[in-house]
Amino acid sequence: MSDLAGRPGPAGITHSRVLHIAVPVVLSNVTVPVLGAVDTGVVGQLGEAAPIGAVGIGAIILTSIYWIFGFLRMGTAGLTAQARGAGDTGEVAALLTRSLLIGLAAGVAFILLQAPLFWAAFRISPATDEVESLARSYMAIRIWSAPAMIALYGVMGWLIAQERTRALFGVQFVMNAANIVLDLIFVLGFGWGVEGVAIATFIAEWSGFALGLWFCRAAFRSPAWKDWARVFHRITLVRMMKVNSDILIRSLLLEAIFVSFMFFGADFGDVTLAANQVLLQFLFITAYGMDGFAFGAESLVGQALGARDRATLRRAAYVTSLWGLYTAMAFSVAFWLLGGWIIDVMAKAPEVQAEARIYLPWMAAAPVMGWAAWMLDGIFIGATATRDMRNMMVLSALIYLVALLVLVPLIGNHGLWAALIVSFVARGISLGTRYPALERSVGP
Repeated sequence: MSDLAGRPGPAGITHSRVLHIAVPVVLSNVTVPVLGAVDTGVVGQLGEAAPIGAVGIGAIILTSIYWIFGFLRMGTAGLTAQARGAGDTGEVAALLTRSLLIGLAAGVAFILLQAPLFWAAFRISPATDEVESLARSYMAIRIWSAPAMIALYGVMGWLIAQERTRALFGVQFVMNAANIVLDLIFVLGFGWGVEGVAIATFIAEWSGFALGLWFCRAAFRSPAWKDWARVFHRITLVRMMKVNSDILIRSLLLEAIFVSFMFFGADFGDVTLAANQVLLQFLFITAYGMDGFAFGAESLVGQALGARDRATLRRAAYVTSLWGLYTAMAFSVAFWLLGGWIIDVMAKAPEVQAEARIYLPWMAAAPVMGWAAWMLDGIFIGATATRDMRNMMVLSALIYLVALLVLVPLIGNHGLWAALIVSFVARGISLGTRYPALERSVGP
């Protein structure tokens, strides 16, 4: 049986325990848009448009590059939670080392390959000569924190598996606070401009990584973290690679859905494109809230599976999903009642406000319609049932494509939104059909 905070079996999965995991994640996510707003606001004080665009496009390019290794967080969380549930403390420590080595190696590779990466990025997303020059200066500094940021994915997954989401919040808060303070000093105080923003972020990212390692210090007290025969054990490495590759494919398909959504939306004109962009922020806001309970599912389901305890797994899936449903319903009601006001805050152009209101009902429906997909993702990540995640994502992407090709010609932008919602529902239903098999794979 798992430790389950000192209470073995399903009784250990309490509502307060789920909230203890989820609330710090939600608070951590709240700080993310604040940092983006401060970066933009500080650079905006320079009185020119080019630096704002340069920081924006540079940050997007680097975030997209780092995001390729986002699987490291999810894979590490599931595998570590299972090792913890099985009581294998040596494997828990070894998993941290593996994820750190992968992250650091990937970061070094990006530093070495920065020239072709930046060239390709600006061919895909061209900018004016001035903006591109400033963005390149920004990225040339920030790329040196790539090892820290990618390895931090592994640290985050490891901490989630330990249910230590307050540490996660601490890392995010310190990193963002340092970034904001250094932004003000370097840009407004020293007048370093775009390079000042990049240096501030570079220092903040390495500081966040260092703090994350400090929070993981208990693992370094175990000799297993540097037991290289165990760290590089072929079977466990192959399993980790399989889990991570499945998650990567799933994530790339999900990203393809959102990218295609924006491309198709561009065909309806600038106003509709802008309105869709505003409404997509509603989905991102929803994700900030749902992440907490999905992360809770990753940790608790993973521990239950590692302990081979079917009843506890079921209880973990039920309680986390119940809170996820409450959260989704709250967002749906809030968007229905306050959506117009939120749109007016985000967009000042009257024509964009009016257009966004036309499609607002889709956003009121989206949290509840996407609830199952969000929560089952967390459940299947915790169980490392990544083959099912990959396969059901392929199926959902195909259903989305069919819906897109049928509905967009019939009802225009409403069809575009309907196709996106259909992809959420398809993912939730298809993963739901695989859940009984997941339970059957666990002991009695």
